[in-house]
Amino acid sequence: MLFSDSDRARVSTAIAEAEARTAGEIVVIVSSEPHRYPATCLSVAALLALAVPMAALLAGWSLASLFGDWNDGPASEVRGLEGLVVIQALVFVAVLAALWFSGLGRLFTPPGLRRDRVHRAALTQFKARGLEATTGRTGVLIYIDEPEHIAEVVADSGIYAKVPPEHWGTTISALINGIKAGKPADGVVAAVALAGDVLAVHFPPLPDDVNELPDGLIEI
Repeated sequence: MLFSDSDRARVSTAIAEAEARTAGEIVVIVSSEPHRYPATCLSVAALLALAVPMAALLAGWSLASLFGDWNDGPASEVRGLEGLVVIQALVFVAVLAALWFSGLGRLFTPPGLRRDRVHRAALTQFKARGLEATTGRTGVLIYIDEPEHIAEVVADSGIYAKVPPEHWGTTISALINGIKAGKPADGVVAAVALAGDVLAVHFPPLPDDVNELPDGLIEI
């Protein structure tokens, strides 16, 4: 997902206009950092390595088919077992490296686990960007994970107490519609406007209100 300088300016303007009508704070973060799934990579590599003996049995394969004299001698059974373990280790390392460095581990990770990973990343950014430290606990984070094609809204406790969850579903839908149309900036601007609308109703500007957080699009 690429944003031009004009796109970034539009998003910044949209955030500033939305915050001008409310005491709330809106932050938009777009993450392009791919996730790694070590548990998935390790599990798949282990399963394939453990499947080597069964595959060899079903195929009628033996080490002697590769090395004619492998099973010769009094220690043939031990040597055969050692060879099998070596092949299992090689399969494990090769599959693990392929999944990790190619990013294919994501394909074997259930969607629910990937969504949980994005949710944790969004919560981490929410805290790291100071959204939970705003006056009145009125911070809203619109978080977009580009590699996982997942977006979500994280709102502070002051907002969750007054704004129904359905509204954030509408906000996400507007965002996703813009992205699907190939106009991510339009989607972000629409989502920011919807967030600003509901914040303006429940959290109007205060006389001494200050802009506590930056208005620019944050790309990580």
